Amino acid sequence: MSKDRLWNANYCKVMIANFALFFAFYVLTPLLPLYLKEHFGATKDVIGLVLSGYTLTALLFRPFSGFLVDSFPRKMVLMVCYTAFTIFFAGYLAASTLLLFTIVRTLHGGPFGALTVANSTVAIDVLPSSRRTEGIGYYGMSNNLAMAIGPTVGIFIYRYTHSFDLLFWLALVVATIGLAVDGSLPPTPSNRRGRNSVPQASPSGGRLVGADRFFLIRGWLLGVNMVAFGFCFGVLSNYLAIYGKEVMGITGGTGTYFMLCSVGLILSRLQGGKALRQGRVTHNASTGMCISLVGYTLFILVPGMVSYYASALLIGLGNGHMWPAFQNMTINVAPNSQRGTANSTILVSWDVGMGLGILLGGVISELAGYSAAFWAVVVVNAVGVALFFMRTRRFFLERNLNDTVR
Repeated sequence: MSKDRLWNANYCKVMIANFALFFAFYVLTPLLPLYLKEHFGATKDVIGLVLSGYTLTALLFRPFSGFLVDSFPRKMVLMVCYTAFTIFFAGYLAASTLLLFTIVRTLHGGPFGALTVANSTVAIDVLPSSRRTEGIGYYGMSNNLAMAIGPTVGIFIYRYTHSFDLLFWLALVVATIGLAVDGSLPPTPSNRRGRNSVPQASPSGGRLVGADRFFLIRGWLLGVNMVAFGFCFGVLSNYLAIYGKEVMGITGGTGTYFMLCSVGLILSRLQGGKALRQGRVTHNASTGMCISLVGYTLFILVPGMVSYYASALLIGLGNGHMWPAFQNMTINVAPNSQRGTANSTILVSWDVGMGLGILLGGVISELAGYSAAFWAVVVVNAVGVALFFMRTRRFFLERNLNDTVR
């Protein structure tokens, strides 16, 4: 039974490194709109354009990173990506104009996109096959903890120091710690096979490189569905602080909001663990997306402190059920040799949604106000829920390669 142990040392290391990666990301995310407005005088639509560049670059890099982690030693790819991701935080300290900041922020999305694919694929590699579905669900808890702690720490530091330089240094130090932790990982068995395994991996009749090496065509509709949910969180995560301050008059509640959201995410992983062990991924997805829809609707429909914070808990609960379910579904319609491609596909889809949410959220806010942007979130989320029940669930079941998952 020891070989089937879920919490083995390497799995824990990958989770710690993932926490550091997302902490460095989230400690800055809710405050960057304020930084751009206060330091560079950027307007709402310019803020959306600048911040969407990060997601766009991550989107462009992720299909190629999926191919790379399936083609080259995964630890090597992981370390190169993590090193580049860490170095870019120093660029924020050096960017003295809006143009320079835009360039650094946009380029930073590349290693971030590749790193999330590489780290999550290595996590799957170090999991015993009998615990993989459950382990993928728990892996996301490291993201959730980072989402809870990162914005809270960032906003606390900003409130008492008003120093963005200190926040940039903090992100750089934490990312460096994550890099060191991943550096202590041994090569996984799939890494040792190296490039020789790639020709066997191709399901496309022996071709070395094809479209299915960059995007999992078998899971395309799962990706389309995930775009809708990524759009919603893109608007929420990037415009929550400024919406709370300008519309609701809440100046110190953003950190608490993200903490409650993360509490919901963590509770959902614990609550949904049993269903994942039983392979009931479509059940988790259905439950999660419906809870999230209620949360987004409550957020904008019932203005007030109680509903504001209640929506955070509901959105966290919903996304915590939905995300690992969609990741499992995508992995289970792919052959094992395309784990990297499957991971990149679901992350690319989330990035497309996030990027659209950041960009269009800024445009809608400039034209019609932040309330209109959050009403758009409710509409898009409802469309995503309807698509899943009408088509995506059946799409997955028809292509599922794992008869223990349903």
